[in-house]
Amino acid sequence: MGITSTIHASGIAEVIMDCPPVNALTVAQWFEVADTVTAMGKNPAVRVVVLRAEGKGFNAGVDIKEMQNSQGFDALIGANKGCYAAFSAVYDCPVPVISAVNGFCVGGGIGLVGNSDIIIASDDAYFGLPEVDRGALGAATHLSRLVPQHKMRAMVYTAATATAHELHHFGSVLSIVARADLRAEAMAVATSIAAKSPTVMRAAKESLNGIDLWDVKRSYRFEQGFTFELNLSGVSDELREAFVEKRDADTNK
Repeated sequence: MGITSTIHASGIAEVIMDCPPVNALTVAQWFEVADTVTAMGKNPAVRVVVLRAEGKGFNAGVDIKEMQNSQGFDALIGANKGCYAAFSAVYDCPVPVISAVNGFCVGGGIGLVGNSDIIIASDDAYFGLPEVDRGALGAATHLSRLVPQHKMRAMVYTAATATAHELHHFGSVLSIVARADLRAEAMAVATSIAAKSPTVMRAAKESLNGIDLWDVKRSYRFEQGFTFELNLSGVSDELREAFVEKRDADTNK
């Protein structure tokens, strides 16, 4: 369990998140995702990366319990830096990254898939940003790459989720399959990419990043600043405590 990786003879690398119970990653695990994806991209034998998960869902964001069990702001700062590093690693990976999404993909999971090149989803997959209910902001940058602008705003404000079928309609999810077929579908797409010239694929990845309409890293960093403000105000701690204690939060502030 944890963050593992495998490089197949075909040039396909798999990076797998398996962090029970819900793939809510600790600070160390976010950095481990970043380091693993970065290492795969630097390996000349790797032609494409498949990022996937074992367990109930793809990713549940940061480990709120770790944050609440830590004194001061070290865990908050660590989580923000870890997420930034992991999202950046996916975006900057010199080869295409395919995210294979099963079940829930929320919070930090949106940052991973939003910065991926291709998304394959199981038919039970759903996507969302519950950040406002946890006293945080962030990854609207990446959600904007998955859904239209006004849909993104509604999802941020209400913490509502969108199904894989909705994202397929918007064109951000390439294909939807039964959960049992998810890995096979992702590997099939990866195989088609791995069969092409690796020199051309690396050039294609760099060229597509170069024509992006906005700087995803700077945009996400801007969002993170508001999370720090909310934490300094004291609002965030109450919302996170309520989540951990499974009670209604005081939302009068």
